[in-house]
Amino acid sequence: MFSDGLKKLINDNLLRIIRDRESGSTASRIIIDGEEYINFSSNDYLGLADHPLIIEAAKRAIDKYGFGAGASRLLSGGTGLHRELEKMIAEFKGTDSALLFNSGYTANISAIPAIADEGDVIFSDELNHASIVDGCRLSKAKKVIYKHGDINHLSELIKKENGNKKVVITDTVFSMDGDIAPLKDIYELCCFLNSKLSTPNSILLYIDDAHGTGVLGKGHGALAHFNIKPEPFITQMGTFSKALGSYGAFIAAQKDVIDWLINTARGFIYSTALPACVIAASIEALRILEGEPALVEKLWQNRERLFKGIKDLGLDTLLSQTPIIPVVVGDVGTTIKFSKHLIKKHIYAPAIRPPTVKIPRIRFTVTAAHTEKDIDKLLEALSTA
Repeated sequence: MFSDGLKKLINDNLLRIIRDRESGSTASRIIIDGEEYINFSSNDYLGLADHPLIIEAAKRAIDKYGFGAGASRLLSGGTGLHRELEKMIAEFKGTDSALLFNSGYTANISAIPAIADEGDVIFSDELNHASIVDGCRLSKAKKVIYKHGDINHLSELIKKENGNKKVVITDTVFSMDGDIAPLKDIYELCCFLNSKLSTPNSILLYIDDAHGTGVLGKGHGALAHFNIKPEPFITQMGTFSKALGSYGAFIAAQKDVIDWLINTARGFIYSTALPACVIAASIEALRILEGEPALVEKLWQNRERLFKGIKDLGLDTLLSQTPIIPVVVGDVGTTIKFSKHLIKKHIYAPAIRPPTVKIPRIRFTVTAAHTEKDIDKLLEALSTA
């Protein structure tokens, strides 16, 4: 039934296969098919996934709570650890309250339809993550797409549309291009428009801070990066599965938003709770992030070293501003060959192809766990590609 479609994918160099690793979760090394590579494809930005304190916290929680949660949070599938983590996240993000979700994808496809309903209008950046796109599709609100990072286009569209609520949605760090949304401008636009309306906070801002949490703003995320106060009209989504080296996601917002999500967000209501050991790992990861600011500093030092080296080679990095550094080398076939060349040099960085992105690229992610030697080896491989 699907053979013709698969043949077309093969002919277009777009067929994907799963390559499972045989190693642990280290951010800088990966073993595949018995071969060790320097890993430049991990989102474990701070190298916390195999941190001994996090592993011990998870083990203790398994000993106390077992593994499976057994039910949704609303049916007591959660534990005191879940509530503790939500309190920590709310304090960390500067909000009244927070709510845990099983993944960033689940959070977006659950929270967006709950926040934006029929009669509302969503304004979404054209390069937003697929989970945001799907969350918008599931909403009954009208969907309007604005040009990537274009504050003037966004402003024009907002003024043209009528709706009960208007919800601006953007990634903070765009996961394939590595650039940062013009969040200060978007925030100021929302503040200005809200000040002109008779109904308070009719313009809402929803940010996906999955790749910003633990990376920007000394780890606190995009709002801290831009010195933006967490206003009542702002809802923040973030994940534990990237810089925090654990798993799961959260929404941080004012209390009535969180109470609304508890009662309307389908991915929360109808999902079994995350296991307590996962929650314990996230709690420990958050403690480490807050207690070891040098980790974030190291991440950015490594980013600057790699970025400068790539630019010195004259390679196209698009608009990268973060530890996500795309390198554009040509069409799909050329990009695949480029990635294979790196594999021969024992560097793991897969080709990113359509439909994930329109422009094929190698997406390098540098972490705090990489050494200067690791980065220099990558740069040497790039120079000979």
